[in-house]
Amino acid sequence: MFERIKSILIKEFLQVFRDPRMKVVMFVSPLVQLIVFGYAANTDVQNVPTAIYDLDNTFQSRQLIRAFTYSHYFTAKYFIATDREQNRLINKGRVSAVLRFDRGFGRDLEGNRSAEFQLILDASDSNTASIVLSYANQVLQQFNGGMLQERMTVFMETVPAIAGVDMRDRAWFNENLESKNYYIPGVMALIVTVMTLLLTSMSIVREKEIGTIEQLIVSPLRPIELILGKLAPFAVIGLAEMLLVTTIGVLWFSIPIRGSLLLLLGTTAIYLLTSLGVGLFISTLSSTQQEAMMSTFLFFFPANLLSGFMYPIQNMPVPVQYLTYLNPLRYYLVILRGIFLKGVGVQVLWADIVALLIFGIIILGLSSLRFRRSLG
Repeated sequence: MFERIKSILIKEFLQVFRDPRMKVVMFVSPLVQLIVFGYAANTDVQNVPTAIYDLDNTFQSRQLIRAFTYSHYFTAKYFIATDREQNRLINKGRVSAVLRFDRGFGRDLEGNRSAEFQLILDASDSNTASIVLSYANQVLQQFNGGMLQERMTVFMETVPAIAGVDMRDRAWFNENLESKNYYIPGVMALIVTVMTLLLTSMSIVREKEIGTIEQLIVSPLRPIELILGKLAPFAVIGLAEMLLVTTIGVLWFSIPIRGSLLLLLGTTAIYLLTSLGVGLFISTLSSTQQEAMMSTFLFFFPANLLSGFMYPIQNMPVPVQYLTYLNPLRYYLVILRGIFLKGVGVQVLWADIVALLIFGIIILGLSSLRFRRSLG
């Protein structure tokens, strides 16, 4: 039995590495995807292009403008003087924010009254607009605190000390609040998923297209030996790709890996039971490699959307949240982020690991049964 499995393993490895295009797909494509997604999947907002519309033109308005532009969140691109210019810049997407100061802003501040100014946002992207608004509130809070401190210094004898609450924040696991630390482990999971799905499904379908599947059926190979011989090479390739993208993520993007590398490989091996099982199932439904590719993406996109990679699960409707529990990719993402960012081990991640193992055994078992029936 082991000699027969060994023979089919050697045959699969030779067939995979004989094709130069397959080498590019397996090793160059994941690197390109990781680098592109690593830079593109970034929700940090910096250097927001801003127009300054200052009708007041006083020391006080210029002081607040300086506070915004020195914050590194806002970059003054245009200084305008009419509503027409304001509307044109926003409509064409040249700026994402406009700081507008009407006449009397400085006079109100000098008279110890509340002064008003307007922040106009391009909210077509609501997520970015919310982040920009939070940045503006931070800048304004610091500006007001500085003014209060200055007035207390000037009028120290007449203004009593004001008691307040001082919040000292501390961010765990992602100290600098960099979104790449959250997204890149997810990108690694997606790369391993789509590559193993494609390789497994298309490899078996290719045997059907060129007619060699019949030769394998009439050979002394038993169905279980054929399944093991077909899936094992892609499991090894999946683990190698995880090591490759992990190395690039740590060295190129400086993603921290605080947990155990052995645990990362072990849980990846468990997750591969699911992805290889789905690839095997797709191969039983497809007659051509084009059908296998389309079926792969038909499975992959809903799994991606319901995994929590792009959109927080807690923001989804309650019925959809329950549906995500049937998605193995959800558990794998929790495990990856726990290992990379939190440095936790089996004592914390055991529930997700057990769920992943159960899904893997069920999916691979059912796919193997269907594959054996298709051989008959």
